[in-house]
Amino acid sequence: QVQLVESGGGLVQAGGSLRLSCAASGSIFSIHTMGWYRQAPGKQRELVATITSGGSTGYADSVKGRFTISRDNAKNTVYLQMNSLKPEDTAVYYCSGNVVGTGWGYWGQGTQVTVSS
Repeated sequence: QVQLVESGGGLVQAGGSLRLSCAASGSIFSIHTMGWYRQAPGKQRELVATITSGGSTGYADSVKGRFTISRDNAKNTVYLQMNSLKPEDTAVYYCSGNVVGTGWGYWGQGTQVTVSS
């Protein structure tokens, strides 16, 4: 069983920064990729960034160059550093774990990010 808990969301002005954290517990050895999704009201859920067990990262074009996903294995935590935030980044951000043979099977409860103009 895997538990994912997001934190770090909040209200920030455009151009500002936030750092989201995703604390993982349980059978995290079963996860080969961690990712951050976001969903704004009325919009489809969007995969924002991924990091594999090998450390490879990937980003949506909309956040590339502004967001950085990283991990701290000692703390069992994945981070999303968000810089140069835009109002379009406003969404609930979800941490997710991709399990081998299953897909994106584990989800956190989400943390709200609101970027004001």
